Amino acid sequence: MFSWLTRLVSSCLRPVRRYARMNKDIENDFDVSSKSEDGLVWFKDLEKHSCGEFSFAVVQANEVIEDHSQVETGSDSVFVGVYDGHGGPDASRFVNDHLFNHLIRIAKENDSISEDIIKNAVTATEDGFMTLVRRSFGIKPLIAAMGSCCLVGVIWKGTLYIANLGDSRAVIGSTGRSNKIVAKQLTKEHNACKADVRKELRSLHPEDSQIVVMKHGTWRIKGIIQVSRSIGDAYLKRPEFSFDPSFPKFHLSDPIRRPVLSAEPSICSRVLQPNDKFVIFASDGLWEHLTNQEAAEIVHSNPRIGIARRLLLTALNEAARKREMRYKDLLKVEKGIRRFFHDDITVVVIFVDHELQKQNVNVPEISIKGFIDTVGPSKFSSFQEME
Repeated sequence: MFSWLTRLVSSCLRPVRRYARMNKDIENDFDVSSKSEDGLVWFKDLEKHSCGEFSFAVVQANEVIEDHSQVETGSDSVFVGVYDGHGGPDASRFVNDHLFNHLIRIAKENDSISEDIIKNAVTATEDGFMTLVRRSFGIKPLIAAMGSCCLVGVIWKGTLYIANLGDSRAVIGSTGRSNKIVAKQLTKEHNACKADVRKELRSLHPEDSQIVVMKHGTWRIKGIIQVSRSIGDAYLKRPEFSFDPSFPKFHLSDPIRRPVLSAEPSICSRVLQPNDKFVIFASDGLWEHLTNQEAAEIVHSNPRIGIARRLLLTALNEAARKREMRYKDLLKVEKGIRRFFHDDITVVVIFVDHELQKQNVNVPEISIKGFIDTVGPSKFSSFQEME
């Protein structure tokens, strides 16, 4: 008689049980007071920025890490960059070294930060990497197959700006009714697994029946790559960087006549409201294992210290569970081999404390590069001295 009610309750509780199970698993493996047992995990558990705090964590899976990342803090600004490389580390490393510098240069020239200025910084970074490819192609041809997704977030004077190329993701957590946290995705993912991306590609290339094809159960552009927008990937943007058959992985039977991939970022801005509590920036390796809402609830219901590491380890626990393993078993797996279990993953959680914004609290203006663990003064100060 009540079977329909039982099914309804069971259906509603299923995601809650999954979240509770993941939370229980992570509590068994995670202690913020101790260093990580995983030698492939790097973290900054809690640092300050001008309007709050941030937590930062990275795990390496590839033989050479292809995720690069940075946080830059200024007197009333914070910059986040997550650069998920593919084909090798060169493109993501280049973005890490140059994009923020371009942003500061262009912002100084215009005495402002805006959507257009961030877009111009991305374009300058793409142009710079293409110049490097042109100079290096003769002696290092595989640099033309290297690319990087690019997720940028800037909070400046109470406005959040987001720019995205590829399939990294930014998710904002805001409080709703009864102080419950509500997750909202701020980024559009440029990945061929999305029907709208395939439709866009087919409309841009009506003459090419092979612009997107299903290969090994996954939609891929030209049967090779999933992301439709990136920094780099020169061989899919400029005919002069095409590969001959001696590079079968990247060889195209029909050479391109015009760019297949784009370096045009999707950009949005949002004036932060009092109910906006935090933003999660992460490469797609995190979102393979956690939904937006699961991640937001973990952040909302746990202490700030070590929260990026907690998200990271929750994802690793889930990756291990899918292989009928425990996360502790993954600790025995070396980098390179780890890539068969999970991707390189970068997570940055930016907390927004609106009262601090009003107080103009002085915090160190620092630059932190993820995983490579460099900390130094930020160039934000040189821009903000002009304000």
